[in-house]
Amino acid sequence: MHDANLTIRTVTDRTAWDAEVDALGGHPLQLWGWGEVKGAGAWRPHRLRVTGPDGAVVGLAQVLERRLPAQFKALSYVPRGPVVVGDADGTTDDATRSAVTRAVVRWCRDEVGGVGVTLEPDWDAGTPLDLPGSRPAVNPVLYPTTLILDLRRDDDELMAAMAKKTRQYIRKSQREDLEFRAVTGASELDACLAIYRTTAERAGFGLHEDDYYRLVAAELGEHSPVFAAFARSAPDGPHDRPVAFVWFAASARTSFELYGGMDDEGQRLRANYGLKWHAITAMRERGVVRYDVNGLLNDGISTFKRGFASHEDELVGSVDVPFSVWYSAWNKGLPTAKKVVRSLRGGR
Repeated sequence: MHDANLTIRTVTDRTAWDAEVDALGGHPLQLWGWGEVKGAGAWRPHRLRVTGPDGAVVGLAQVLERRLPAQFKALSYVPRGPVVVGDADGTTDDATRSAVTRAVVRWCRDEVGGVGVTLEPDWDAGTPLDLPGSRPAVNPVLYPTTLILDLRRDDDELMAAMAKKTRQYIRKSQREDLEFRAVTGASELDACLAIYRTTAERAGFGLHEDDYYRLVAAELGEHSPVFAAFARSAPDGPHDRPVAFVWFAASARTSFELYGGMDDEGQRLRANYGLKWHAITAMRERGVVRYDVNGLLNDGISTFKRGFASHEDELVGSVDVPFSVWYSAWNKGLPTAKKVVRSLRGGR
């Protein structure tokens, strides 16, 4: 397949877009709501439908555009995309994948321009891609090393792949006086955000204002489940006080951890272990088959994540296609470039 034979049109129907992303097995960061969250700030979302000569959809890409100062003009970014037909069942052929990607890049060059485009596909490392002019990104946003659980496995199989200590702590937290369930209502969400602020102070990472996270919940809606471990506020009262939480973006095929944290009591009770197991099983019941922990680093949070499987996953990583002679100066010389990346990654 050649990209010259493909047609790109923008999509303006939210329901139709999300249905197509789900039908093609796309990542939740390609859902309409995520674009709206970023669109409330400095980014402008574009939803592109790529069709073949016969009119059939062969790919999708939610492109985020950011205007830049002076000669840099603009930047395009495609989070966990493009989505290509056949991705969900592993039948995508190399020619189609490459043609769709080239067509999206061509649209970004023609319609946005500026310094270039950064793509971060949801593809395994080593996936063939014929994309002239591409190079590894200087300022990646998402981490390519991650852990993706296969939720087609049953409880015993998932547990068997865990570290022994992880299994022990799951059982320990399940014996505590805790209730693991979905967060409902604004007050419970705000209580989770308070825990998140405490977690960020303890771990030393930056956050957005609370209204940003409320916007995530509002725009993603049912695609943004939040689960928490609840303790009792009073000895004989209901389980109404969250002590740990984990928050997702979820499409039909993939759940992606966005945020999480716990307070001192949650730490003492190892609540995050039982909570994560509850979230894993809840996502499986939802029909999701991939549970992505959203990156592994060399920190305590990643050590916790690694305990839930005996493997790691390496994705293809961030790919840049420069459009301008100013590309190198933008990536290497400007503090603003780092601020742009932080604005996209912020609030881990």
